[in-house]
Amino acid sequence: MADLDSGTLFSVQGLVAVITGGGTGIGLMIAQALEANGAIVYILGRRQEVLEKAANTAKHRNIYYLQTDVTSKSDLSAAVDHIASKSGYVNLVVANSGITGPTLKGLEKGASLAEFRNHLWNWDMSDFTQTFALNTTAAFFTVVAFLELLDKGNKAGNVEQKSQVICISSAGAFNRVPMAGYAYAGSKAAAVHIMKALATTLVPYDIRSNVLAPGLYPSEMTAGMLTQDKWPRDFIPEQRAGDIKDMAGALLFLTSRAGAYINGNVLVTDGGRLSILPATY
Repeated sequence: MADLDSGTLFSVQGLVAVITGGGTGIGLMIAQALEANGAIVYILGRRQEVLEKAANTAKHRNIYYLQTDVTSKSDLSAAVDHIASKSGYVNLVVANSGITGPTLKGLEKGASLAEFRNHLWNWDMSDFTQTFALNTTAAFFTVVAFLELLDKGNKAGNVEQKSQVICISSAGAFNRVPMAGYAYAGSKAAAVHIMKALATTLVPYDIRSNVLAPGLYPSEMTAGMLTQDKWPRDFIPEQRAGDIKDMAGALLFLTSRAGAYINGNVLVTDGGRLSILPATY
């Protein structure tokens, strides 16, 4: 029963993957997990020094970086052309780039309605819109940019599972308490719906679309929160933040033969946090 061996079932050997925002945080965890298990990984991001440092962590020297602004169509097209010239196809695209946007930080608990209104009114509309531009719009156009290379990945037949796009959304997309702010929660929720719609519309092209929704994981966004090792059970039932092993397990499942039957789904990895919050999931 070699097909049931975990090394075969969860293998990503030879998989060609593209990860936006792959230089830090969750994107880097994903890149390291895939590359350590035999995948060829391209990471995209704006900061070259961060990308270079990330690429140097590769276990097999198979993390390659491209300085790319994913809110720019010309940058995305250039990335597609470069990867096409190097690998010829891709099997996986992970749209991970994101920002927090305006937050509720500084608003005291029990604030009056006037204080609440003023805090929200003082947000810059352009900052609110920019959050959607990166978390939602750029994620969509990242997927669109790579569709033809994903199709070529299916035709290459280098892995058994069909080509796939995965959007890194957030447990915050389902949390009715907008801890990271309304723009962040709304943009991540919008991305979830778009990916579900793509799962339907990409069926004729044999390209799958799924969503991974992390809870509290180490990243530049959560740096100010991760000051403690253990969390109360009524905040996170698992009483800890997620780590690279949690992220690797989720991604290796979704991207290997083990997850080949998954399409149009949302996988939440949050230590049970949505179970104790008013949530829509």
